[in-house]
Amino acid sequence: MERELEFQSLEEERAFLGTRDANRRRLQEVFGVGVSSRGGVLRITGEEPERVEAAARAAGELLRKIRRGDEPQSEEVLQTLNRFAAGAARRGGASAPDASDRVIGPKSEGQRRYLEAMDRSEIVFSIGPAGTGKTYLAVAKAVSMLQSGAVRKLVLARPAVEAGEKLGFLPGDYQAKVNPYLRPLYDALNDLLDFGRIKRYMERDVIEIVPLAYMRGRTLGSAFIILDEAQNTTSRQMLMFLTRMGEGSRIVITGDVTQIDLPEREVSGLVDAGRVLEGIAGVEFVTLTRADIVRHPLVQEIVDAYARDGRDVPLGRRRRR
Repeated sequence: MERELEFQSLEEERAFLGTRDANRRRLQEVFGVGVSSRGGVLRITGEEPERVEAAARAAGELLRKIRRGDEPQSEEVLQTLNRFAAGAARRGGASAPDASDRVIGPKSEGQRRYLEAMDRSEIVFSIGPAGTGKTYLAVAKAVSMLQSGAVRKLVLARPAVEAGEKLGFLPGDYQAKVNPYLRPLYDALNDLLDFGRIKRYMERDVIEIVPLAYMRGRTLGSAFIILDEAQNTTSRQMLMFLTRMGEGSRIVITGDVTQIDLPEREVSGLVDAGRVLEGIAGVEFVTLTRADIVRHPLVQEIVDAYARDGRDVPLGRRRRR
């Protein structure tokens, strides 16, 4: 099925499409349809009539606002598209906004401080034990900012293998080697976005999940960049990662300093960053504790049991016996 809308001028077409075609891409992604503009005509195509109709109605609403002289900003554009998508879903048509559009709220005082830190600071370090929501809340915030247009790209990085990222001994090609180590990041995304949208975002390089070693030499602007399992980075790797930050970007770094797997004499980049970056404006450290664990109740009991056994070493060097 295909629907067409005609622009009255080149200026109107440019205003509708947005900077670097941002509005066209949002229309395409929210409704899962094809959207193109040529010869002063916007064409919306798709196999499901309900999705095409809903997208055309949303596009028409945005076009009417532009003709009234009220050019919508990115957040307003997304709100309009989501409203029409939700309406279509109630009628049994296009999918409603997925989990990324729900509000992810804190479940503990520590999580509240963490979310507030991500709102006000450009670089946030989140340090705490397993189950405290370090990675999940960071990915949720990143998805929210991506969907609102506050950033254009989401990059998730992780040391592919603890202490050195040595993939050569593993069987299979590159993807087979790194996937097991990046799986937790995929899991968080799958809980926040539907599979179709994740696939589209990754095909268009809007979402990128990479081993830390593959961040070298890059500068990422207007991106939300997450480094997970940062306790297993060296100081040099941490510096490399932090200097990838470009204009308009945010960085969140997560890790558990009681689970360091680096060689005995190697200083963790996460621990070192706490010393080196203390007091720098725009850089914030949030410490989560066992009181912030929100997984299955047994997780907290397990963490407590290991702490009583002397495994919770302050500087993160896991005691070997």
